[in-house]
Amino acid sequence: MEHLVYTDAKSKVFDKIMAGEKTLIVRGAAGRKLPHSRVFAGEKLYFIENDGSGEIKGTAVVKDVFNSEKMTAEESTEILEGKQDQLQLSAAQKKRWYGKKILCLIEIEAPKTIEPMDLDRQKNMDDWLIVENIADITTQGHAEEYKNIRLNK
Repeated sequence: MEHLVYTDAKSKVFDKIMAGEKTLIVRGAAGRKLPHSRVFAGEKLYFIENDGSGEIKGTAVVKDVFNSEKMTAEESTEILEGKQDQLQLSAAQKKRWYGKKILCLIEIEAPKTIEPMDLDRQKNMDDWLIVENIADITTQGHAEEYKNIRLNK
């Protein structure tokens, strides 16, 4: 599977990933949601900034994944604080992610910029999409209405 990952433009997440400064991506929630338990080592991530440009402009490979069980807000915060050198979270991002009961930490490697591809915008508002092939969701590919692969739990 391939993954489309939205990055926070205000915090310059894409630039930090491409520079090799940020090597760990976090997603969290009160319950299990994508990409928890649905992203694996060796899979390819594609990056798009949440700036409205619709340009997919970078990739990386998943090196390792940590999927937490339910934990306290304190445990969650402690894990993220201990990984701050890899996460490079801004103050706003800390506010967003600290204290989440369920975390998914995705370690990445081999980041690189690519020739931009345009996302074929659909009604989906998730910040992480899982597709069989990135071409399925680009205007350059063979985009038809796609369905994000969701957790069945």
